[in-house]
Amino acid sequence: MKISTLFLLTFFMAFVCFSMVVFTCRKEIFGLRDKEASDVNQMTDEFELGGPFSVKDPTRSSSDPMERIRIDQDNGEGLKELDETNPVDRCDASGENGLKSGSGGDAEVDKHDVATPTREERHGLCDQEAAGEHNKSSLPQIGTREYIWEMEDQLIMANAYLKIPTEKSSSKLVRELKSRVKEIEKLLGRGKNHTDLSRSRSALQKIRAMEATLSKIRKAYPDCSAEASELRVKVTISKEKLRKQQNDGLRFTQIAARTIPKGYHCLSMRLTSDFFTLNPEEHELQLVDNIQNPDYYHYAIFSDNILACAVVVNSTVSTSKEPEKIIFHVVTDSLNFPAMRMWFLLNTPGPATIHIENMDSFEWLSIFKQAGLQDSRYTSSLSHLRFYLPHIFPYLSKVLLLDHDVVVQRDLREIWRVEMKGKVNSAIETCRDGDSSHQLKMLLNFSEPIILSSFDPKACLWGFGMNMFNLIEWRRQGITMTYDRWLQRGARLQLWKAGSLPLDQVVFYNHTVRLDRQWHVLGLGEDTSLGKKELEKAAVIHYSGFMKPWLDIAIPKYKGYWNKFLDYDNPYLRKCNIVTT
Repeated sequence: MKISTLFLLTFFMAFVCFSMVVFTCRKEIFGLRDKEASDVNQMTDEFELGGPFSVKDPTRSSSDPMERIRIDQDNGEGLKELDETNPVDRCDASGENGLKSGSGGDAEVDKHDVATPTREERHGLCDQEAAGEHNKSSLPQIGTREYIWEMEDQLIMANAYLKIPTEKSSSKLVRELKSRVKEIEKLLGRGKNHTDLSRSRSALQKIRAMEATLSKIRKAYPDCSAEASELRVKVTISKEKLRKQQNDGLRFTQIAARTIPKGYHCLSMRLTSDFFTLNPEEHELQLVDNIQNPDYYHYAIFSDNILACAVVVNSTVSTSKEPEKIIFHVVTDSLNFPAMRMWFLLNTPGPATIHIENMDSFEWLSIFKQAGLQDSRYTSSLSHLRFYLPHIFPYLSKVLLLDHDVVVQRDLREIWRVEMKGKVNSAIETCRDGDSSHQLKMLLNFSEPIILSSFDPKACLWGFGMNMFNLIEWRRQGITMTYDRWLQRGARLQLWKAGSLPLDQVVFYNHTVRLDRQWHVLGLGEDTSLGKKELEKAAVIHYSGFMKPWLDIAIPKYKGYWNKFLDYDNPYLRKCNIVTT
């Protein structure tokens, strides 16, 4: 009896000890898991390479696609299907089935490599997801550009891991990572070819699959402090080099854009010299009696570039069905006035009428000059003459303003019949779906209260370069006074970026009627992706940007549209060695 009692007592004590050991081990295991999660977060901060380990780059959007589709790194839940159902129901429905992969031909994550969470852990995750669901509508819309940034960052991290020496036990994980890299590279190529990835479910699943693989490989390499430090230094150096190259490239492009080719200087000097050899009675152009006829089509061109102005005039006349009813009003500065007049004395625009004026003869312009001299952004007077159209043309009710870097490809008589609806200006909208780079916030300083209270930062920018102006409404609504008021404010405060385009947007805000996009296509001086069909359908194409068609830095595939309206066999062009390129 005593032996039996002693045996039972010994067995009971052994059982208690075993239970305590099990409890202690279980506690240590969960402690290690928490420590792993903490280490992963620490590595995330150290790598600073994009996605969940990205540097907060001010040039990128603050909304990270992966923040909205966060994969639980510690429990390795892998891929989940996105739907609009309640997040708790979604988790309950998928809880017993383990890991789900994306549809289509995407590679699946190996189920044996990812631990299946317990029911309590699943409910914890569901509670977290449900808690963040009500904020979903407040998140900014993610576009293709943000997905491209995320994929580029993922590739940087993946390639960094692939360069680390691996053990045989990790070979399967390395093969999976290489497969993911190929998928992301293909997807990145599609995104850079202007495919809309924000609407592609397959693209989203591949990005999430790569994130899941990176999460697993981080656990396989827990001690990466040395690699992290090295990568951090490389990233910092690369960013500094990139920033310097971008600044240098922009500065050199601006210098090239402002530099007049040697042949153009020669042309201006020869024309000026020949102009002053003429008798005074030979200085006047013919048909100047029609310049105030309201039944004609009046075009205004403000330019100091002789050949650019010639292309605008030649293209407009050659595409018009009634060229005899066209009147060109060319305004230039005193330096180029003799050369401009001499050119059109020798190269009359057919049956059309051309009238050339010197802006320095406008006495009322002295107030503008005084205001402009106080700010270096307003040194180009010709760019700001558009704000004084009623003063320049007091006898007109409508005028079509053309920039000197446009080419007219279609008869423009129909634009005079566009209903202005009581507005002053007619223009195209430059913004497109999902593109925020052509919104008012890109030009104006909305940190200033006066700007914030007066304008909508998300308002679309209007295109300038071909605009019909209703001068009757202009005078009635006092648009020039609005311009003068904003000009004085801008001289005291930094309200917008340099140039006249921000002032165009400010002055004609709520005073513009929208035109169809086919009237005016912009960007031939900066955008290499414009399609041939889009250009051929356009009534007016505009070389907006730094790469003007008369410069060596012009985009080659767009030069032909400009060159065909210039006669390179002209004696003056041949003497000055101005040839087609």
